[in-house]
Amino acid sequence: MKTDTDFFFRKATLLICSSLDIEVSLWRCREFISKYIPADEIYLNIYEPSIGGLRYIARADEAGCEKMEKNIKLPSDLIKSIESGQRLQDYLIINKPENDPMGRIISSEMNLKNTSFIALRLRIEGHRLGVIDLFAQGKDRFTSEHAKLFSLLKEPFAIAMSNALKHQEVVQLKEQLISDNRYLHNELISKSGDEVIGAGSGLKGVMEKVGQIAHLKNTILILGETGAGKEVIANAIHCYSLRKNQPFIKVNCGAIPENLIDSELFGHEKGAFTGAVSQKRGLFERASKGTIFLDEIGELPSWAQIRLLRVLQTQEIERVGGSPPIKLDIRVIAATHRDLNKMVLQGDFREDLWFRINAFPIHIPALRMRPNDIPMLVEHFIKKKSKELGIHKIPAIAPEALDRLLKHHWPGNVRELENAVERALIQHRSGPLFFNQLMDYEDNGGSAIPLKHKLSSMNLDEIIKACIEQVLSMTNGRINGPKGAAKILGVHPNTLRHRMKKLGINFGKVSLLAILIRHALS
Repeated sequence: MKTDTDFFFRKATLLICSSLDIEVSLWRCREFISKYIPADEIYLNIYEPSIGGLRYIARADEAGCEKMEKNIKLPSDLIKSIESGQRLQDYLIINKPENDPMGRIISSEMNLKNTSFIALRLRIEGHRLGVIDLFAQGKDRFTSEHAKLFSLLKEPFAIAMSNALKHQEVVQLKEQLISDNRYLHNELISKSGDEVIGAGSGLKGVMEKVGQIAHLKNTILILGETGAGKEVIANAIHCYSLRKNQPFIKVNCGAIPENLIDSELFGHEKGAFTGAVSQKRGLFERASKGTIFLDEIGELPSWAQIRLLRVLQTQEIERVGGSPPIKLDIRVIAATHRDLNKMVLQGDFREDLWFRINAFPIHIPALRMRPNDIPMLVEHFIKKKSKELGIHKIPAIAPEALDRLLKHHWPGNVRELENAVERALIQHRSGPLFFNQLMDYEDNGGSAIPLKHKLSSMNLDEIIKACIEQVLSMTNGRINGPKGAAKILGVHPNTLRHRMKKLGINFGKVSLLAILIRHALS
């Protein structure tokens, strides 16, 4: 019996256009056309030059439908034939996939054995959109009449697919915007209310430099020991700049695993690697129009230093898996506690990058070099931590406690002081605050390092190593958790592990035993 093509076209078109979810449209359409054409399964794929192959995004069969993400890479000869238009006629019948190079790859990758299929090419306004693959069990299942009837639906499929992809793009952009707003609000937008404690005393020289450079676009390098307040100064530079209402993105270079640095900093395209199921903007893109703060820049591997140098020179980035460069308007503030000049001489840091970022260095003095700031900082942290801990009546400081704070060496700088205040508030919520833990810390107690007696003969890395080992001995080697060394030192656990690896401090019980023995003998 001859098929009523007008009825077939109208009914199928209504089903194809019945939903913005393309997989639902495929399922409804397959169910209808199976009465006229063999149709066990139906798939939708898009040719993606960025991955050198096909990306399957939806499928349907008798049991139901689903979105999918499966990439199939194609050999170069098939890619050339696709891009030259050799395989872009309205439809292609492949009744014996094993005899067709494209059919052989698709049937194998999709695990569709002993099948025939029709590939219906979709175009709109001359632009290639994708392909609808209609599969049926068995060999030689499709005739030219089947293909011609199915090809009547190429325009409805193309329009529906185009609308569905646009709708999907809008949904993704909306989700990305929500994600970006949450990301920036919670973690990355500068806190304009932050006060630089000591701006008129110990940090007066630093703030004079901030005033000189803040309104410019120049790259800035902030130097100082761990915990000295490099992030606070970076935040101040951003707040005093013309970019203050734009993003302030903070990146701890030492906390990003090396295999994720490219993706995190520069982003990636969909399908760029296994697991890249969607496009991702990197931190540099998120910071466009604003400022990106690269803390611990000395921890970047050499290949990442090359990528960073190119960004500084061209103000352009390339996503992983993407070829066209993306233009940025961005200011870079770098920071490190390490001696970059020494690292250059040792070959651990690129000289050209060093010259690029060192045009206007700002050195933050250690807390022990500015004792006049300690009372102001203590007052600030007591108010801040009391609010965080829900303490309504701010406790007083014991008279002798301030003298103890002024005499302490503060190897962990401002961060150590902040942690000391928090511990004191937890232990004595109603006050007064004695800071006895500092006395325990310095009295050695049989487990801690008498660090103050060794400082004159130690360089910076040795001081940091000794401080980390001291805290590890106090925490019995524990790094994570509320009582771990990372929490006490005020750093991310990954950052601490990375620093320990750099300084030759091993992890685990053997490491702890070695530390305790070494300290007992010292």
